[in-house]
Amino acid sequence: MSFNNLGLSAPILKAIKEQGYTEPTPIQQQAIPVILQKKDILAGAQTGTGKTAGFTLPLLQLLTQTKHQDRKSHHVRALVLTPTRELATQVEESIDNYGKYLPYKSCVIFGGVKINPQITKLRKGIDIVVATPGRLLDHIGQKTINLSKVEFLILDEADRMLDMGFINDIKKVLLKLPKNKQTLLFSATYSNEIKKLSDSLLNSPELIEVARTNASAEQIKQAVYHVDKERKRELLIHLINEGKWKQVLVFTRTKHGANRLTGQLDKDGITAVAIHGNKSQNARTKALADFKKGEVRVLVATDIAARGIDIDQLPHVVNYELPNVSEDYVHRIGRTGRAGNEGEAISLVCVDEHEYLRNIEKLIKKDIPKVWLAGFKPDPSIRPEPINQGGGRGAKGGGGNRNSNSRNRPSNQSRNKPSNNSSPRANSSRAGR
Repeated sequence: MSFNNLGLSAPILKAIKEQGYTEPTPIQQQAIPVILQKKDILAGAQTGTGKTAGFTLPLLQLLTQTKHQDRKSHHVRALVLTPTRELATQVEESIDNYGKYLPYKSCVIFGGVKINPQITKLRKGIDIVVATPGRLLDHIGQKTINLSKVEFLILDEADRMLDMGFINDIKKVLLKLPKNKQTLLFSATYSNEIKKLSDSLLNSPELIEVARTNASAEQIKQAVYHVDKERKRELLIHLINEGKWKQVLVFTRTKHGANRLTGQLDKDGITAVAIHGNKSQNARTKALADFKKGEVRVLVATDIAARGIDIDQLPHVVNYELPNVSEDYVHRIGRTGRAGNEGEAISLVCVDEHEYLRNIEKLIKKDIPKVWLAGFKPDPSIRPEPINQGGGRGAKGGGGNRNSNSRNRPSNQSRNKPSNNSSPRANSSRAGR
């Protein structure tokens, strides 16, 4: 199947071609025709499967088929909610790229930056707004945005928004939206909270699922390296140098840990930069840009960045520390193996993290291959110790979260609490966003 068979207009097809994409991904093949029928959808898709294009392309098409609102009225026609600034920026870039030959204006609004430039853009009239919930509520409170005429609502990474404690913000936003609208809910993982939200929000939705729920992408080669906690940095440096890795995304559990590891890597001659919720938006943007350009070899991130980093053909992801929420593992490693490309995800696991590892394998329903590297085998006499969470998932950095304490609460009992119980390469021309 090609994009020509999906009912998209010539200007959109031209933009897709210029982006270098010829064949739609499975989520795009399934979602686009249903969305164009103006149906609500509940879509389950792994990160990196092209779901952003799966909703931006039909959204742009539907805007061309419905009566155009007067921009001077300040009415927004489409609203996309995302959990993080980075993801909001990524979605808005996709809208800009695919809609470059259409007359629609879009903008992105999130916290951590001055609000006045956003107000100026909104006053000029915007068709599509991509926003994080907290900053959107700021605009609603200041009456600088009008959502009474929204025709399309998209919740991207809905599970992440709930996990970050945005549910109350989302409910407040929904009160400002008309009841008669098309709603699209995308989630990489399912939980009872997601099902509740979909039941209350969606009208007879079509269920679209292109991969097993909570699965990890088959094209990602996964491995667990068992190592003592105090030797993780040494092993990481060994892997980077021996593998001649030029670009690697490393996840830590805490912001402090990200800063510390970045400084240590720099001292060891490996260029590194950190990105997390305590960094200013300008610093986060620059760090990501430098990493994409290859000016630094290692980007050290907390989970705030797990769903907002979109890098073509990123070859390596390393879990320097396993996440305490198992679903975050899926999102972390999903930064590689995007758009059908192959990738490698390595986890450095000490004795303290064995229960987290068991929970992750239970979630993804597979055993991750284990490696005991010569010279780095763990000391069997070391006993496990409780892990200090340290609030490192960056609650306040996700774009205006007003309920940050709830981010570390599990959405169900199994999410944060460790358990006590003991492929062919896809077509790389597919749209990756």
